[in-house]
Amino acid sequence: DVLNIVVVSAVAMLLLVTFARGRDAAQARVEALLLNVLPADIAQRLQSDPNSIADHFDDASILFADVVDFTPLANRLDAREVVGLLDRLFTSYDVEKIKTIGDCYMVAAGVPRQRPDHAHALAGLALEMRECAKNCLPEGTEHDLRLRIGISSGPVVAGVIGRRRFLYDLWGDTVNMASRMESHGTPDAIQITRSTWELLRDDFVVEPLGLVDVKGKGAVETWRLVGPRRESRVTVDDRVVSG
Repeated sequence: DVLNIVVVSAVAMLLLVTFARGRDAAQARVEALLLNVLPADIAQRLQSDPNSIADHFDDASILFADVVDFTPLANRLDAREVVGLLDRLFTSYDVEKIKTIGDCYMVAAGVPRQRPDHAHALAGLALEMRECAKNCLPEGTEHDLRLRIGISSGPVVAGVIGRRRFLYDLWGDTVNMASRMESHGTPDAIQITRSTWELLRDDFVVEPLGLVDVKGKGAVETWRLVGPRRESRVTVDDRVVSG
């Protein structure tokens, strides 16, 4: 009869609404998880097209940073202090964090979203990180916190690897050179390649270091980033980086 039809229809409608709400909630959880491990642009692309993501970028900059003598420092601090220290130190400013491996940090600018100031963004970030290192340790800690930082600019290949646990990563000579600039650098120094120097020289003070013997590359011309020129106003995340 009519009453049975109404009841059945109501139950069916209730089931549909419950299913839709559950699906929306599940979708929201998926989006939140993807945003935790992938850049926002890449997460959106992955949801609309689950096929492999691989891109080539002609102009990008890569930064590697490493905490000098981190192991003895970590042994002197509480576990929460160690994690909090790395969290404060490796907070990015409008750039894309690629990954953290222990006390080593890799960040990029110009990927996955292109920007003409990619080298300037990482130069400003490197200077802020170096300054932050001086003030990150708890009071009374008998240890200096120093960083080795390397930057290189140029073309990179970017993509997502994995099927269940996604990882957005970068490859290419630019990545390798940035890593070498860090590993071949000295504490408290920001070492850059010629490609980065050419992009920064008008707005930053840089010092030539001459030729550095780089594994797999031989003698490579490098520079040390000192700071922004006084007449330049270099900003990071809408804040002026002072020289």
